[in-house]
Amino acid sequence: MSDTSHEVDVTTVLDNIGLLATHDESAGDGPLGLVRNASVVYRGGRIVSVGPAGQAADERIDALGACVVPGFVDSHTHLVFAGDRADEFSARMAGQPYAAGGIRTSVSATRAASTAELVRLTALRRAEARRAGITTLEIKSGYGLDVANEARCLQVAEEFTGDTTFLGAHVVPPEFEGRTDDYVHHVCTDMLRAAAPHARWVDAFCEVGAFDADQSRAVLLAGAAVGLGGRLHANQLGHGPGVQLAVEMGCASADHCTYLSDDDIAALAASDTVATFLPATDFSTRQPYPDARRAIDAGVAVALATNCNPGSSYTTSMSFCMALAVRDLHMTMEEALLAATVGGARALRRTDVGRIAPGCRADMVVLDAPSYTHLVYRPGVPLVRAVVEAGRIS
Repeated sequence: MSDTSHEVDVTTVLDNIGLLATHDESAGDGPLGLVRNASVVYRGGRIVSVGPAGQAADERIDALGACVVPGFVDSHTHLVFAGDRADEFSARMAGQPYAAGGIRTSVSATRAASTAELVRLTALRRAEARRAGITTLEIKSGYGLDVANEARCLQVAEEFTGDTTFLGAHVVPPEFEGRTDDYVHHVCTDMLRAAAPHARWVDAFCEVGAFDADQSRAVLLAGAAVGLGGRLHANQLGHGPGVQLAVEMGCASADHCTYLSDDDIAALAASDTVATFLPATDFSTRQPYPDARRAIDAGVAVALATNCNPGSSYTTSMSFCMALAVRDLHMTMEEALLAATVGGARALRRTDVGRIAPGCRADMVVLDAPSYTHLVYRPGVPLVRAVVEAGRIS
């Protein structure tokens, strides 16, 4: 499939779709809004109509009877970094435990890299994610951890997404060793002033070895005071206050949620905070997998994300995360697909992505398969034949 015109007044139809998952229950069958023998018309990067095969348009793309799903929405990534931590991964596979402190290795490499190199590396990862069907993603800072480098990382991230997140509270950098409260004050003042113009969100790593509840709350409050929405790394390494804090602060998402108590689940279910599961991280760190089944059955809104980063989840494959979610988080295939699309959109508080419906952005994934179930049924196989992102096909 080749690129087509992106002119505002030109309509394009993606036609001859064997199975279309719209995620719009009013458009088709079940929670996925399934439509068979379908077509989608879009113009100027937005969907105009969803209907039976054969809708008229200025240009036609033949899906050859394949399954089409919404573009994946990856609501948690750390794409801006230099270096890698393959040796750390190898050590974990040999039995060493995961700890938050390895982040400092990436901080050192990122600080040393030129801006041009950071842009080049991020562009490569963004392109890799697009080939895997990810059409929308969030990117965090967190590997600069000083005023100039946090702002620089966010400026790089801005080139690839509008969903940028200031994560100055990732870990305490070496120059603040033993002075965590001083560093939190620095994050909430000088660093935030430099970062806020380039960020939509603020985040903190609320975890043993990183920041406690009071420190994380201070960061979230400071970010909210300058108009940033809240997100939170929560309950990754053990039971803790992170999930409850995320709900208290009205965060859009609590991410990881590997360890959830009954009270955590009840709080999430009664809130607008999405529990974002990152199963590739649990795979890479050999942590237990979250009990997504219990959370979903309790009414918690959930998302799946890759958490692409050099230390604990160096993958851009949403289909791999979906396969883990079905096998080890005990989600159904339909729940996993919804979590990787609509769930991610909700975690970013967006309604324009994650679905195939009139008015939404024209983001679609054409699979080299007759059904979305093949994303899990055939793990590790590259089944993305083509990607439509804001009307552009690749």
